[in-house]
Amino acid sequence: MPSGRCLCGAITYRVSGPLRPVIACHCTQCRKTSGHHVAASSAPRDSVAITGTPAWYRSSPTARRGFCPTCGSQLFWDGPGQNLSIFAGTLDAPTGLTVAGHIFCAAKGDYYEIADDLPCTPGADPALTTQVPE
Repeated sequence: MPSGRCLCGAITYRVSGPLRPVIACHCTQCRKTSGHHVAASSAPRDSVAITGTPAWYRSSPTARRGFCPTCGSQLFWDGPGQNLSIFAGTLDAPTGLTVAGHIFCAAKGDYYEIADDLPCTPGADPALTTQVPE
């Protein structure tokens, strides 16, 4: 069963089902909140059991970001749809996950290049972000 936590351990979570492949998001909000692009998996909200109380920041009219109020670790992105995005770096290893593609590439930082051959879309891509875990 996949699990993860914040840096200080005040917030932990378990996922009772499979995780979606990791998608790298290069949008301005992800870059501003994380300091770089975000790599996130996701799972149906009802399969994620959170212990502890994350703080939530409403980052847009349709989404919020969950983080640890003690250590500041970013843990979740909660937007439209059935899934809760989980920041891949907070998952306990081994994850068995791989990066499947990149979204919001048109907004990527000018200081780096996307150097792999994975799908790279200029904006949102439901085909990538709503993949059903196997």
